[in-house]
Amino acid sequence: MPNIDNLAERLSTYLSADQVNLVRRAYFYAEQAHDGQLRRSGEAYVTHPLAVARILAEMHMDHHSLMAAMLHDVIEDTGIAKEALSAQFGETVAELVDGVSKLTQINFETKADAQAENFQKRAMAMARDTRVILVKLADRLHNMRTLDCMPHEKSRRIAKETLEIYAPIANRLGMHKIHVEFEDLGFKAMYPMRSERIRNAVRKARGNRKEIVNKIEESISHCLAREGMQGEVHGREKHLYSIYQKMRGKRRAFNEIMDVYAFRIVVDKVDTCYRVLGAVHNLYKPLPGRFKDYIAIPKANGYQSLHTTLFGMHGVPIEIQIRTREMEEMANNGIAAHWLYKAGEQEQTRGTHARARQWIKGVLEMQQRAGNSLEFIESVKIDLFPDEVYVFTPKGRIMELPKGSTAVDFAYAVHTDVGNSCIACRINRRLAPLSEPLQSGSTVEIVSAPGARPNPAWLSFVVTGKARTHIRHALKLQRRSESISLGERLLNKVLASFDSHLDKLPAERQQSVLHEYQLEFIEDLLEDIGLGNRMALVVARRLLADSGGEQLQLPSSEGPLAIRGTEGLVLSYAKCCTPIPGDPIVGHLSAGKGMVVHLDTCKNISDVRHNPEKCIQLSWAKDVSGEFNVELRVELEHQRGLIALLASSVNAADGNIEKISMDERDGRISVVQLVVNVHDRVHLARVIKKLRALKGVSRITRVRG
Repeated sequence: MPNIDNLAERLSTYLSADQVNLVRRAYFYAEQAHDGQLRRSGEAYVTHPLAVARILAEMHMDHHSLMAAMLHDVIEDTGIAKEALSAQFGETVAELVDGVSKLTQINFETKADAQAENFQKRAMAMARDTRVILVKLADRLHNMRTLDCMPHEKSRRIAKETLEIYAPIANRLGMHKIHVEFEDLGFKAMYPMRSERIRNAVRKARGNRKEIVNKIEESISHCLAREGMQGEVHGREKHLYSIYQKMRGKRRAFNEIMDVYAFRIVVDKVDTCYRVLGAVHNLYKPLPGRFKDYIAIPKANGYQSLHTTLFGMHGVPIEIQIRTREMEEMANNGIAAHWLYKAGEQEQTRGTHARARQWIKGVLEMQQRAGNSLEFIESVKIDLFPDEVYVFTPKGRIMELPKGSTAVDFAYAVHTDVGNSCIACRINRRLAPLSEPLQSGSTVEIVSAPGARPNPAWLSFVVTGKARTHIRHALKLQRRSESISLGERLLNKVLASFDSHLDKLPAERQQSVLHEYQLEFIEDLLEDIGLGNRMALVVARRLLADSGGEQLQLPSSEGPLAIRGTEGLVLSYAKCCTPIPGDPIVGHLSAGKGMVVHLDTCKNISDVRHNPEKCIQLSWAKDVSGEFNVELRVELEHQRGLIALLASSVNAADGNIEKISMDERDGRISVVQLVVNVHDRVHLARVIKKLRALKGVSRITRVRG
């Protein structure tokens, strides 16, 4: 049974006697605090913090982290305050413990909200001190190792959270050992039967493969000896969860995955890595396109290695990783190797630590921009990608992005302002769509314009959490400013009917109405009006009502509100009747969406057409701008090249076909449905005139719902 003496003995190999005594003191404090508490397994509760500290000791973590591991459940489970810990063990340890502790005082609507809030709190603590997440990962690892004692539903929930959040975080921080163990333990808890079957299949395959593995290992070792190079050759086994993911995601049979033999060659220095690569390429033929140099360009989590795939004996595929001992340690322990090598201040570990801090800083930035904790956690999950693409800025700087990233993701990775003002991109000097996925090695140049704004359509193709969060944030701000502007116009329009204006109203009266609606600022009220959540007429009556609460009647001489076409996200055009400038129109106020513009005669709003609280009379401003869709139904004789004729006629009238569909009414007559972009009714008339001039056209109708 492990105890504090075993741990102290282990710690004495790399910590001073005073530091080991501080860890002992933290253990005895935790033992006293948790006295009488038991784990589900029946063991004394203090065995858990001790096991967490042992995991951190394997990573050679500093004494503050080990003390925090001993005390990590004290605030949450024993009622001892953070201040008491600070007085006993110092501010650093108290901050670490507080960062790891869960939020327990607040009741959340759902379990998902609680988990998201907890993670949000940890992200903030992580940004202050990276050790918080390392203690939390060790805590979660011991909980996963002892998951069998939990009820089935709870163990599945914990396993799901581990696979979705903690395993990817361990991977993002380069901690391969913990990442693999998280995945295999989570897989076992989520899918016990699948896990057991794959485990048995691997055990069976291992026996059949042993001879081939030994032969390949031997031939590589001989090859290195011949070239006078020192290196350790190890056979590498794929872990269960990665086998399962490949079978499921890539639709590959178990035998196909197990037919690939994997080896790792560990050497003394970087120079030897490249010499070994040349030697193995001479020994077996390399597979084209399967070589990756992660030494020259490390992965985002600091991982470094050379990867190559070879054709072995009888065409057997062999995957080989070549790395130095330091890289091997980095691959297994990731950011924790920063503490492992702290005395020597290895250059690589400093780089990895800086990368981890950079990622955590990015997480914190997303947290500040996110609308709520669930939106934040969704962005973090998106951002925990294991695969990267490496692209270049025009000045030759390398940018690491998740696989599938687009130019918009790249723009936001460069700077938020570049992303917000992005209008186009050049990939390898050619103009390309913003939605095109980037390939490694491409040079990406962003074309930006000062007044440009993010497009809501970007959300359908961006991949990084940073891009998604900043686009949403910018759209919220844009929507708010546009809602306030429209709300002010709607309210002043109604107030003008009573010979008043918002600026003429006394501040006390405005504050009284705001208090009545439980709002703080007049902008909040105007935003509500612009979004259609409150009716301008009702608000105007409240603002103008005398102290006796008498309601004012709206005069009948109310003029229409002019639409400019630049109102933005809070004004949209109904798809049922497709109004265009020049058409008689009305505005339907739809809660949460703002104003939807319909034709005056549209059947869809006939029920509310004369309700002044739901509909408002509109007109088109003289300077209205933009392109508007209109649907036309064209009946004409069937002939060769029909669609080309229609397209060229619309184009000749400066129109643009957005959509086209055709069905034959009988053998001779075809009916074509066209959706055309026009500026106004005059432009539409020009388009129709051009279409009528075509031979065989018998009828053109505008479709209005």
